[in-house]
Amino acid sequence: MQIQLICVGNRMPDWVTKGYEEYAKRMPRECALQLREISPGKRGKHSDIDRAIHEEGQKMLAAIPSGDRVVALDLSGKEWSTPRLADTLSGWLGEGRNVSLLVGGADGLAQSCLAKADDRWRLSALTFPHPLVRIVLAEQLYRAWSILNNHPYHR
Repeated sequence: MQIQLICVGNRMPDWVTKGYEEYAKRMPRECALQLREISPGKRGKHSDIDRAIHEEGQKMLAAIPSGDRVVALDLSGKEWSTPRLADTLSGWLGEGRNVSLLVGGADGLAQSCLAKADDRWRLSALTFPHPLVRIVLAEQLYRAWSILNNHPYHR
């Protein structure tokens, strides 16, 4: 199984890239984590935000391989504890499908992405900067894997 993290945003600061890569490289081949960056829609003083979100959504949908389980990171989703994420990861591994996790831009995900999602996951009631979400996701997926494999990292 592969987990693809599809995120709106590119040209991340070096600390974001290093943080994400640190946890992504720890993931075993059985659930490898890959990042797919989507360029953000144009925003400015007189830009159409709905159009930008729609364009981002179209790019995200095009990046989802056929047959993947789709999980949208969204405020309307369910919050998962770390043990719940471990159980979910175990289910994904047993299902045998690849997983695409969708992380929208500053204005959220397009409705088309939410409609495509098999699940909606809310990381927290807190608001995180989008670059930090990549690191948090990678770390939590590694932590979930470590729980499933009795690895000492989770302690």
